[in-house]
Amino acid sequence: MECFSCFLGLLLLLAARLPLDAAKRFHDVLSNERTSGYMREYNQLNGWSSDENEWNEKLYPVWKRGDSRWKNSWKGGHVQAILTSDSPALVGSTITFVVNLVFPRCQTEDVSGNIVYEKNCRNDTGPSSDQYVYNWTEEVDSGNGNSPGHHNVFPDGKPFPHHPGWKRWNFVYVFHTLGQYFQKLGRGSARVSVNTANVPLGPQLMEVTVYRRHRRAYVPIAKVKDVYVVTDHIPVFVTMYQKNDRNLSDETFLRDLPIMFTVLIHDPSHFLNESAIYYKWNFGDNTGLFVSNNPTLNHTYVLNGTFNLNLTVQAAVPGPCPSPSPKPPKPTSFLPSANDNPLELRENPDEMCQIYRYGYFKATITIVEGILEVNIVRMTDVLMPMPQPDNSLMDFVVTCQGTIPTEVCTIVSDPTCQLAHSTVCDPVDVDVAGMCLLTVRRAFTGSGTYCVNLTLGDDTSLALTSTLVSVPARDPASPLRMANGALVSIGCLAIFVTAITLLVYKKRKGYKLIENSTGIVVKGNGLSVSLNRAKAMFRPGNQEKDPLLSHQPGIL
Repeated sequence: MECFSCFLGLLLLLAARLPLDAAKRFHDVLSNERTSGYMREYNQLNGWSSDENEWNEKLYPVWKRGDSRWKNSWKGGHVQAILTSDSPALVGSTITFVVNLVFPRCQTEDVSGNIVYEKNCRNDTGPSSDQYVYNWTEEVDSGNGNSPGHHNVFPDGKPFPHHPGWKRWNFVYVFHTLGQYFQKLGRGSARVSVNTANVPLGPQLMEVTVYRRHRRAYVPIAKVKDVYVVTDHIPVFVTMYQKNDRNLSDETFLRDLPIMFTVLIHDPSHFLNESAIYYKWNFGDNTGLFVSNNPTLNHTYVLNGTFNLNLTVQAAVPGPCPSPSPKPPKPTSFLPSANDNPLELRENPDEMCQIYRYGYFKATITIVEGILEVNIVRMTDVLMPMPQPDNSLMDFVVTCQGTIPTEVCTIVSDPTCQLAHSTVCDPVDVDVAGMCLLTVRRAFTGSGTYCVNLTLGDDTSLALTSTLVSVPARDPASPLRMANGALVSIGCLAIFVTAITLLVYKKRKGYKLIENSTGIVVKGNGLSVSLNRAKAMFRPGNQEKDPLLSHQPGIL
């Protein structure tokens, strides 16, 4: 008798468990990271349902990870679901989630919502003789798709919305977060927006399960999840730009040049569009606090060093008014009064107030010296002993402010400065303090108008200037040809001087600063002119490699 009682109790226990095992719920299907009662910890999301609802496993089968049926869930390979969002979101704003399906190679979705093979595309299995991967249009038509049918429902039994073109939407997306779910019919992508007023602050998890149509049922094809963040701080980013700064990403900038700071607020749902926003700047250089309603501000550091930048962004956003605090009780009175109630109810419970939200940004900025400005002060056509109709030399006398450059580059382009003809870069290998005065020699092929971009640089800065150059056509009968005979008549002295010049040239291929020296001065027929012309005569093919910087501002 005792054994019979035990057996009866076991049967009753199994009978009691049968309904629980037979009816799956959304939280059993969509997530394994929660326990019963999870929903009660969160506020209701508008339009979402509790994941305690029952799941129709007959129409929407549930496969666990590793189930062999996943291998055959899609013809020709596997479908990948990619979930993105515009997180982080300021509490009270709207966050949007987008799921995109990536089909196997050579498969795409056509205008009717069917999955077809791409033309002229070959995959590992070779070209397919069939046009369709899945022809759902034919499947719906053959199944009397004009009637709603018991299979045109979501996993919780709610019918599909019959908006125009709903038959072409052959995927069911189930979004799940915070113990709630949202069902959506879609094509190869789906988008869902959620107001975050009732979403807890901090990181949260969004999970999406995707099913495809399969006759009068549905087959799971992909699962994906992603973390999103809701915050009560305004998401703030700051871009910093400075003219002549060589590397904008290292937060190292130049002294005595303005830095343009631009504040970018991450607000994709335009929640703050009607808010009054103020920007409070402290640049860390004892210049005080700057308050502005403009997201862009320029600031110039006048000292070298390291400075701590602090920005506070303030915005007034609409929000529900807080409940009134209880009034202190009045002194005891023996006479009844209608005003003894300590709580004063709001006349309009739906009244909206302004809530101040703040965003913060901090950065450490290093200020150093650099090249502040560069100017071309003179351009001179170089007279050559053996003029060539298609080759011209020109000297550019360049001045700069700031540090001495370590390199110089020129780009010769067409007159619109769009199509580059040649680019030449060379080091400036000299060490002269004080004056920055350079002579840059460049060759031009053919006559015409050219755009010349000239850049001086060092480790931290790049300074650029541009000009248009007009190169006239060379006349072969020009008197310049007579200079050859004059130079040849110099005889042995010219040969000796040329040899010395070549040796000096080999040792000084880099740029040379123009020294402020009166020892060697360019004059009409001086020795330095003879040296340069003699070298040009003996080496007519290397004009581009002549020293770009000489000891004088001009070499003619």
